Amino acid sequence: MNYKELILNHSAKLIDQLLVYIIGQETVEIHFDFQEDDQWAIVSMHQYEEDLEISLRLHLNKQYDLYLGYYDEEDEFHELTHLLSQDEVDLLPKGLQKLMNKVVGDEQGLRIKSEFLKQ
Repeated sequence: MNYKELILNHSAKLIDQLLVYIIGQETVEIHFDFQEDDQWAIVSMHQYEEDLEISLRLHLNKQYDLYLGYYDEEDEFHELTHLLSQDEVDLLPKGLQKLMNKVVGDEQGLRIKSEFLKQ
């Protein structure tokens, strides 16, 4: 299965993988980032052995997306995004949703103990 098929047809699996990773950490960093008129809060994990980044982003318009960044065999970098449906957003812990909302609103990242994401 390629990454495009994975993000389009198995996004719940990727979301679960990301959540297991971040909740398993002692602390989690939620970053603030922007590009032109778009702003977002982002939480990420990196799988270095596979040259893969999996991220969850919350934009100003309250829209979540799942992001995959990876290098192919020719060492070219590719980015894929998938807009989350409401069912997929409902998979996210409420604590994580609140904190990502705060980061977007305050335009400032934060570092927090992962136990607060579960609330």
